[in-house]
Parts: sequence; C-alpha cells; structure tokens
Amino acid sequence: MHHVTLDTWSRLPSPIHRLDPRAKIAATLAVLVSLALTRDPGGLRIGGYFALLTLLGAAARVPLAGVILRAALVLPFAGGVALLNLFGGDPARALGLLAKSFLSAYMVLLMLSTTPLHALLRGLESFGAPRFLLMVMQFLYRYLFVLSEQAQHMMRARDCRGGRRSFAAARGAVAVLFARSYARAERIHHAMLARGFRGHFQLLDPPALRGADLLYLLFIAASLTALHVSLWNH
Repeated sequence: MHHVTLDTWSRLPSPIHRLDPRAKIAATLAVLVSLALTRDPGGLRIGGYFALLTLLGAAARVPLAGVILRAALVLPFAGGVALLNLFGGDPARALGLLAKSFLSAYMVLLMLSTTPLHALLRGLESFGAPRFLLMVMQFLYRYLFVLSEQAQHMMRARDCRGGRRSFAAARGAVAVLFARSYARAERIHHAMLARGFRGHFQLLDPPALRGADLLYLLFIAASLTALHVSLWNH
C-alpha cells in the first residue's frame, strides 16, 4: 500500500498525526456540522474556514497543494446544483454550495491524510459504527491492493516475455488474474487465522486520549465559535 498517496501521507511524522483518531474524527464532524449550519457564507467567512484548514494542514506537514487539488475534485459534482441556483437568481447560494463542498472535502482529506486506515476504522468503531461494515471496508481496502499487485506482476511478466497487447490476450489475462488473486487471498486468510484472527483487528498500540488531543479539540471548538461569532457580527 506504499504507492497510495493518502496512505503515504498518513504515516508522516507530525503533531497532528500523533493525535488520537477519535479526536480527529470528532474535529472533522465539528467542522462539517459548522459548515452545514453556516448560512450564505461570504468571502470573509470562506476565507476564515480555509485559513483554519490550511493551518491544520501546515501543522500536519502534508503537501497542501496536493490536498487542495484533490479536494477540488468535488467541485464538478457540486457544480450542477450550483448552476441551478445560479440560473434561479441566487448566486450567493450557488457560491456557498461550492465553497461548502470544497471545504468539507478539504477537511475530510486532512483527516484521511493524517490517520492510517486501521486507526481511522478503530476510531469509527469507538463512535459506534457497525463492526461488520468496518471489517468489510478493511478487507476491501487490503484486497484491492492484492489484486492490483498481482496484475502488475502479470504485466511485468508479459513484457519480459515480449508478449503483445491485444483484446484477446487481455481477456485471457483477466481470468488468470482472478484465479491467482483468489488463491492468494485464500493464503492470506489462512495466514490471518493462524495468527489468531477472530473477526476483529487488534491494534498493537491501542488509542488513548491525552492532553494534546483535548487541546486540539478545544482549539477546533474555539476557532469554530470565533467564526460563528464573526458571522453574527456581520
């Protein structure tokens, strides 16, 4: 999984990375709720949220340009609804929808890029998310890379043998890829059972709330409160 960008970012050393995943999940939910409750965000309000999230990204030492570009991928999806509001004579609401969509994606990506998947899922479990659903997500994430790695090995082997690329060859390769991936997944599953897997992933370092986590939550709460107070004053 080392070649996945967010997975690589989630293992960087920073004060934000070392926080308890439950604190980061709670902070993300607080920001999302605050954005949802903000009516008609203007330029100053959008700038305030953007500055807060950028400050968090800088503290996390993640590539801010990469995070911002990935967050902007939601804009085409929100753009359709924004256009309807724009043509309906409500440009402020259209701008607010785009801004909220972007900022929400920005915050979620900051959480994902500072929290490894296994720690994030354990944090979600602490908040009462269904354990079965979390386990399916964990297996899906892991086995997608098993499939991807097997496909890369087959492509490299084909190139080394001077094989040609054609639809017929690809059709046969898909069947072989499925068979090999299924066999490898079975071996991985048996290895997990041999190591004591009983339907629940155990962390070597169980999360524990510390003073830094409480300070982080207080900072987020104070920042959001200040933003909303400034809204009322304007």
